[in-house]
Amino acid sequence: MTNPIVQPFFDEPTNTFSYVVRDPDSQACAILDSVLDFDYAAGRTAVDSANDIVTYVRGHDLEVEWILETHVHADHLSAAPHLKQQLGGKTGIGAHIQDVQEIFGKAFNAGTDFARDGSQFDQLFQEGDRFRIGGLEARVLHTPGHTPACLTYVIGDAAFVGDTLFMPDYGTARCDFPGGDARNLYRSIQKVLALPPETRLFLCHDYKASGRDDYTAMTTVAEQRRANVHVHDGVSEEEFVTLRIERDATLDMPKLILPAVQVNMRAGQFPPAEDNGQVYLKVPINRF
Repeated sequence: MTNPIVQPFFDEPTNTFSYVVRDPDSQACAILDSVLDFDYAAGRTAVDSANDIVTYVRGHDLEVEWILETHVHADHLSAAPHLKQQLGGKTGIGAHIQDVQEIFGKAFNAGTDFARDGSQFDQLFQEGDRFRIGGLEARVLHTPGHTPACLTYVIGDAAFVGDTLFMPDYGTARCDFPGGDARNLYRSIQKVLALPPETRLFLCHDYKASGRDDYTAMTTVAEQRRANVHVHDGVSEEEFVTLRIERDATLDMPKLILPAVQVNMRAGQFPPAEDNGQVYLKVPINRF
């Protein structure tokens, strides 16, 4: 089995890890979970974080085959359109994006012009789908719970788990967004933890639990099974569901959830400009 070369990129304002995943035997690569810089107070975007990836890809003469999302992120905006314009590649996300688009299309009153069939993306992945990054074979696990569309991409000895799991000292994803479900998350995590113990798990976020000095991108299945504070070996489904629901009730909404979801459900594109030529994002009052 060929294993990928993985280069992480950390965006500290959103605590997000993005990745370039490389085939060691060719120039082929994929980009996962990119970040578009967004100053919410000013309503301004920038591409500094995404351009770090562009510089890396061009500096190593890589060929981008895929620009992948593990889910519709609620804590950062995707830079997929910018990366596709600069580097090429096909965009991909889970087929259950349609569920997310239906939920949030209604919440933001996106109108009939907003397609709810996932057609904004080049590829919609189902459980068990396989695809290639050069000579690397990748397969897809549908791992809902945080959102209905969450995926884990298993590429050689590496798995990219999105928000499903955090570092063992921080635990697991919240499940209180529309379409989330703690019981589904527990079952999804069991699928991930059934991978070989040495499997490298690459995380979408790290919030650096108290007492730890460094942000960390990677853990392993073995470490999660031994030490995850929410879902280590021996924690039952009922125990986890109770813990997760109680913890979620104490959490504030992510500060970028309203702009992020409106953009990310459109594959990183902003809503269409209005009749004055200006693009706007909505704030539903007392909806969430």
